[in-house]
Amino acid sequence: MENTLLNNLNDIPSPCFVLDEAKLRKNLALIDHVQKAAGVQIILALKGFSMYSAFPIVREYLSGATASSLNEIKLVNDYMGVPAHTYIPAYRDDEFDEVLRRSSHITFNSWSQWEKFKEKRGKGGKEEGRRETGSNLLSSFPPFPLSPSFGIRVNPQYSEVATDMYNPCVPGSRLGVTRDKLPDRLPDGLEGIHFHTLCENDSHTLERTLEALESRFGDLLQQAKWVNMGGGHLMTREGYDTNHLIGLLKRFREKYDVEVILEPGSAIAWQTGVLVSTVLDVVDSQGIDVAILDTSFAAHMPDTLEMPYKPRILNSYHEPVAGKPTYRLGGMTCLAGDFMGDYSFDEPLKVGDKLIFDDMIHYTMVKTTTFNGVNLPSIGIWREEGRFELVKSYGYESFKDRLS
Repeated sequence: MENTLLNNLNDIPSPCFVLDEAKLRKNLALIDHVQKAAGVQIILALKGFSMYSAFPIVREYLSGATASSLNEIKLVNDYMGVPAHTYIPAYRDDEFDEVLRRSSHITFNSWSQWEKFKEKRGKGGKEEGRRETGSNLLSSFPPFPLSPSFGIRVNPQYSEVATDMYNPCVPGSRLGVTRDKLPDRLPDGLEGIHFHTLCENDSHTLERTLEALESRFGDLLQQAKWVNMGGGHLMTREGYDTNHLIGLLKRFREKYDVEVILEPGSAIAWQTGVLVSTVLDVVDSQGIDVAILDTSFAAHMPDTLEMPYKPRILNSYHEPVAGKPTYRLGGMTCLAGDFMGDYSFDEPLKVGDKLIFDDMIHYTMVKTTTFNGVNLPSIGIWREEGRFELVKSYGYESFKDRLS
């Protein structure tokens, strides 16, 4: 897409997230191969990729999706056409009945949440669930199940995630139940075990994680009907050993005679699109050249500041190069820390130049805000036949409607 896109930038608004359909299909085909070869179910994690205009493509390869809020559940129902695999750290009393009707699986984060809602099991109602979605899309899909399957999220107290913000196993983590808080037998109605301890990791990390899981929860795994291994399985990254993953999943599934579910977020949309931006001004700030863009790291790419990480820019040098024009890039909000850098370029930047941030589709799009009244980036798709399709643009109403 890159070369063709660079030759057609006048057709694309700025700023704009652009999804490459061909790259998305390539990722999905690989994931579909893994799930079929391993005999497992791999589902879309909406927290990583919620671009529902692309869900018709996703549905060609994956048969489910996981949600962590009622709004995400509704999006799964309406645009994936299926009940959701639902995990929410704590369920609200005023929402749980609707969550129940819209879900195929419900995972509880704590034993107290299971105790609180366990009597709700069997009170879903497939026709109610379908009517309340309000989507014409669902008319072509099977009815939702009468009752979702309940599971519990466990904390195996093992994770190789280096950044504490993304590590669910740090001491005091609110995510999942440790072994000492669970009984020796799963009670009637509790059918699944769920864990999520990976973050863009490989299959060898999963292997070590499973060893920790089995050492603590092996007796409960023997009693479960399904095991959800969460997300963080970056199987579409170059160099990932998918054959090792397939073998690992097959052995686990056969050992415990369980349905195995994976719910990657990043892997779905990894390296599938860009954020197009434009230089609005170039200033000299005490000897540092700063290019101010029509996008924002704080509002449009907040994960770059959270992680933090430095996003790559097409046709630039990721690190400063002596003798090359070098710039710090500033966002268009008033936040002092809304900047990233430094980058070098072959030619000096000037007002109107386009900068293309790479790999901006997974997790970046879902975290955008309208802080400071900054418009959200437009959303578009670069179709396989080589044309740009604008999906949506945003303006004043998108900012105003969030505030009152």
